[in-house]
Amino acid sequence: MTSPIRLATRGSRLALWQAEHVANLLHNAGFATEIVPMQTTGDAVQDRSLAKIGSKGVFTEELEESLRRGETHLAVHSAKDVQSSIPPDLELLAFLEREQVNDVVLSFNEHFELNKSGIVLGTSSTRRKAQLRRFYPGATTAEARGNLQTRIRKLEEGQYDGLVLAYAGVHRMGYDHLVRHTLPTSQFVPATGQGSIAIECLAGLAQDLKAQLKAALDHPATHTCLAAERAFLHTMEGGCSIPSFALATLEGNGAVRLHGGLISLDGEEYVEEIQWADVADARALGVSVADAVLARGGREILASIREHRG
Repeated sequence: MTSPIRLATRGSRLALWQAEHVANLLHNAGFATEIVPMQTTGDAVQDRSLAKIGSKGVFTEELEESLRRGETHLAVHSAKDVQSSIPPDLELLAFLEREQVNDVVLSFNEHFELNKSGIVLGTSSTRRKAQLRRFYPGATTAEARGNLQTRIRKLEEGQYDGLVLAYAGVHRMGYDHLVRHTLPTSQFVPATGQGSIAIECLAGLAQDLKAQLKAALDHPATHTCLAAERAFLHTMEGGCSIPSFALATLEGNGAVRLHGGLISLDGEEYVEEIQWADVADARALGVSVADAVLARGGREILASIREHRG
């Protein structure tokens, strides 16, 4: 292909870093690239929580439309932002190798204590708010929208005592020195796809080109894990406004382990399930774990959440 591969991305510093990382991998495979930044609904609307503006596609829709119009070839997403159901004319082509998946707590206070009663923790994640209410009930949560640099500025201004974020973005933007706590994945199980970059394209893109792009970008082990997690999310019919969680890992014996669940908004009700399956059955594993969570009280938690939001 003589013309460059055009990469649709959000315009934040973190999103541009991700697009540049993708561009470097493609360059190593012999492709020229062009990065096309754009603003999404989730970037434009900062005065409301994601749950209130509707989470489906708020960080992806504009990028997907650029694919449909033929303006770009690939859309570069944070995998955790990708909606649970992909339209039939689009395809998730690749998942890049996953970064450390933990949530972390940032603070400018070197002596910050997470167990101190009355601390204010900033987060825009429904899942993190619910998990904090369960595991750190002495803390208060406050809405923290905006790109990473905006949230860091608000933290420095004293709007929060600490900020809860995904380690992957913190590390990629060079804020490791502010990390005071790394939250264990046994309690703070992350969102589906956290730590990975997802690559989306038109389903009708030329098969030979798709094969070359996938070979340059896809990390098979990560792809297997995210296949299980996304099957879980799809079966739960959830998005980032629903406090579900899922983390798949590859075991030494070649099996996939999936830890998935759902938590009520107040953190009081908590349903989790852990199952294993062969790599070839990763998607079926995701469905099985979701079905178990729904059967053991998940449906009631989801109904309560939807009733609460009207």
